[in-house]
Amino acid sequence: MSAFTVGEIVAERSVHLTRESLVRYAGASGDFNPIHYRDDVAAAVGLPGVLAHGMLTMGIAVGTLADAIGDTGRILEYGVRFTRPVVVDPDSGADLHVSAKVGAVDDEAARIDLTVTHAGTTVLGKAQVRVRLS
Repeated sequence: MSAFTVGEIVAERSVHLTRESLVRYAGASGDFNPIHYRDDVAAAVGLPGVLAHGMLTMGIAVGTLADAIGDTGRILEYGVRFTRPVVVDPDSGADLHVSAKVGAVDDEAARIDLTVTHAGTTVLGKAQVRVRLS
């Protein structure tokens, strides 16, 4: 996609996470913090349950743009604020919903604003991707 229009939704997707997803991500990333797979440890530190890795959530969010922009090498910048945890239930898992909307366009790039929600709550704030125009 080379032309972007402010307000246009360029990509959307939902991703279902399970505890197995977290274990696989831990293996790939090397992040074996037990809050990502042990209920007892999560509870002991005051968390509402086992949490998805922040970087996994961030990666799923930006990955939503891959098909829309064609070449992920066009991504110039990406940043988020982690606002709410994604609690992954041992039985039902967790569903992430991502919507990518064009927020601004200039001569060189477009700013894509990502809305990332779980259980009706926004989990990433100020999630923005700057994409070079092709």
